[in-house]
Amino acid sequence: MSLEKTDRKIIVSLFIMMVLEIAIWGAWQVKIFPYMAKLSFEGWQISLAGSMFGIASVVGIFFSNQFADRNFAAEKFLAFSHLVGGAALLCTAFCQSFWPFFICFLIYGLLYVPTISVTNSLAFANLKNPSKEFGPVRMGGTIGWILVSLPYFFLFSKEATIDEMKWIFIVGAIISFVLAGFSLTLPHTPPRKAESEENSLAWLKAFKMLSVPYVFLLFVVTLIDSVIHNGYFVLVDGFLSSAVKFDDNVTQAITTLGQVAEIITMIFLGRVLVKLGWKWTMIVGILGHAARFGTFVYFGTEEFKTLIIVVQLLHGICYAFFFATLYIFVDEVFPKDIRTSAQGMFNLLILGVGLVIASFWFVAVKESYTIDGVTDYGKVFMVPTALAIGAMILLLFFKPPSQRPNAT
Repeated sequence: MSLEKTDRKIIVSLFIMMVLEIAIWGAWQVKIFPYMAKLSFEGWQISLAGSMFGIASVVGIFFSNQFADRNFAAEKFLAFSHLVGGAALLCTAFCQSFWPFFICFLIYGLLYVPTISVTNSLAFANLKNPSKEFGPVRMGGTIGWILVSLPYFFLFSKEATIDEMKWIFIVGAIISFVLAGFSLTLPHTPPRKAESEENSLAWLKAFKMLSVPYVFLLFVVTLIDSVIHNGYFVLVDGFLSSAVKFDDNVTQAITTLGQVAEIITMIFLGRVLVKLGWKWTMIVGILGHAARFGTFVYFGTEEFKTLIIVVQLLHGICYAFFFATLYIFVDEVFPKDIRTSAQGMFNLLILGVGLVIASFWFVAVKESYTIDGVTDYGKVFMVPTALAIGAMILLLFFKPPSQRPNAT
């Protein structure tokens, strides 16, 4: 491994790229479900549009790996995708009937999702010591998600109207256009060579690993946890505004406390892993979900506003202690020749399948506990709480080949 350091200008450019990349996503993610409800979309329509990112993720994971990376210079692919994707997102802002809205949003998603992998590939290709330098660069994405919530303090009133909420897409489109231009200033990163036939079979080998008991159990738990994780974004904004009575212009900023906690938690993750090992670190991560949603069940009222704000910090534990631990586990324990494909296999659950299930299931759950426009969020949040408890019980039977990562 090279010990040479990457030029500071390149690191700054890659950091800015990550800030802008994830800010586009963060601009609309938290607010899109209440926005579609304001447009009076039917439940199945909200679920379908809410599933767009998951559908695009399934397509995008294969597209970026099998086509984009091998046929286009990364910086040019990013410029094109964000230019056209930004235009589609801008069109989405001005569509108030379902099918035009969905088609524009889907076009945006199909163009945007592959850029997540391509930005990672571009960063790895231009960092001289990626094992040490990629973490700080990727942290730019978390910061971008936090920063993009700030404009809504000024763009939304306390009870945001449809015209005000259009800005979730307009802000995302503006950032997308900025990144399209900025991409052309990034280091030239030519297409990657096609993989050998042996590597092209890595996906098949990764899925065959599901015949190993500990891998299958981890696969099932990851699916459950990804449904819970994505369900949070389906429900949280409506819960904060209607049940806890926060103003619409602050709800997204409240949720970003979770990303602040994520940054802090990641700093200590390595030490926790060595101390607790794989199983118990993941259990603590899922316990974070159970504690957060359990708090929503029993204290989700205006009277406990401060507690609801504080409990958002558990997001850092939920993400770092489970998902980040999962990625580290795959990288350390799985056979070297299939690690990348195995990461992709689990990402299909986290970004794809879990998101689609959450979008349909939790919209339906919310509808079933809504009477005369009033939702009983206490009963709604019993569902993810029970799922989290079930996932923790399953993890008790998790027996990985190594109990904890190498201390180094």
